[in-house]
Amino acid sequence: MAIPGAGEKAPGFTMPRDGGGNLSLGDFKGRKLVLYFYPKADTPGCTKEAIAFNGLKNAFSKEGVEIVGVSADPVKAQDKFRDKYALKIALASDETKKMLTAYGVWGEKSMYGRKFMGVRRTTFLIGPDGHVAQVWENVRVPGHAEAVLDAAKAL
Repeated sequence: MAIPGAGEKAPGFTMPRDGGGNLSLGDFKGRKLVLYFYPKADTPGCTKEAIAFNGLKNAFSKEGVEIVGVSADPVKAQDKFRDKYALKIALASDETKKMLTAYGVWGEKSMYGRKFMGVRRTTFLIGPDGHVAQVWENVRVPGHAEAVLDAAKAL
């Protein structure tokens, strides 16, 4: 599926999260939400990205913004990742890949000439009205969390 663009309604979801329980888009109604999709918990780039968002959690909170990281990792892997790096942001698990597909971030990737299916590093800023405000595709981690915070402040 195509990535939902700015102004489009964010696809609904309900999925398991770290520490148990579920998260759904409706939980964030009336608030701003950063949904960032990452390939795999506890890998170098994903760890740097999680630590960057986690480090700015208070600044995001001041702006009324929630942060949720999403990957296809099982909840158990998300829990280990959270505990290892003392992450305070929510981590959601989409092993079914239904949400990843709805957001257009599950697809063919290539590394060292090898093609495979995986999560493309993408971030969505969703407004309080449930519509996509901004999308970052093919994210480069350095400075990304700060750029998302700036956009959230402007929303």
